[in-house]
Amino acid sequence: MKSLWQEDSRRELTSRLERLSPESKAMWGRMNASQMVAHLTNSLLMTKGELQVKSKHLPIRYPPIKQLIVYWLPFPRRAPTAPELIGREPNAWPIESGNLRTLIDEFPSPESQNFPEHPLFGPLTPKAWGVLGYRHIDHHFRQFGV
Repeated sequence: MKSLWQEDSRRELTSRLERLSPESKAMWGRMNASQMVAHLTNSLLMTKGELQVKSKHLPIRYPPIKQLIVYWLPFPRRAPTAPELIGREPNAWPIESGNLRTLIDEFPSPESQNFPEHPLFGPLTPKAWGVLGYRHIDHHFRQFGV
């Protein structure tokens, strides 16, 4: 299973990021490419505890539903997201894509990070954070055909 903890998976994602441009068109959803990259940047900042996101207490916070979604089920298209993860104007493309690349490249080691509680899934193991991070980025890159 691919994870942000794996260097080859991070390299794959940054390579796919290089194939994106501000003109890339989404196959579904409302975000343009710049907004999507800003959303992913915000998501990784949340993972590092640098962006606070209000928790929602839904049934998906509890096993086995949480594990099914984090590890196995495809992410639904057009799923709602936290307002904090889409609430800002994207920076210029080189800055925004560079910020995302840096966050992917420098994703902290599982031992060095005190992860916050995920706003939807509640407490996650480092393994789950790595897999979920990879799957979330992969989902949006697929949204834009890369």
